Amino acid sequence: MGKFVISTRANGEFQFNLVAGNGQVILTSQGYASKASCMNGIESVRTNSADASRFDRQTAANGKFYFTLKAANSQVVGNSQMYESEASRDNGIASVQNNAPDATVDDQTAA
Repeated sequence: MGKFVISTRANGEFQFNLVAGNGQVILTSQGYASKASCMNGIESVRTNSADASRFDRQTAANGKFYFTLKAANSQVVGNSQMYESEASRDNGIASVQNNAPDATVDDQTAA
């Protein structure tokens, strides 16, 4: 089962990574000013990952493949890693869809 890992960036912002059961990061969030906003981002991933049309498949300038997950308002709520092939990218999308809905939250910022 996957989990959302909340951490803080060097600039003090909160972020989360969706980590698959095998320990691989499959989605990374933007930076958030507050933990509450970060938690809202996690809920957005849970909600939007069920809708295949919310995944935007992209090709980087270096020829590698990646995807973004967008909310209903078209705001990006998460970015994938870079993949060597389109098939690997599509497997990453499937992994987000499988892991996000029931993923636990591991808050590594808690004192």
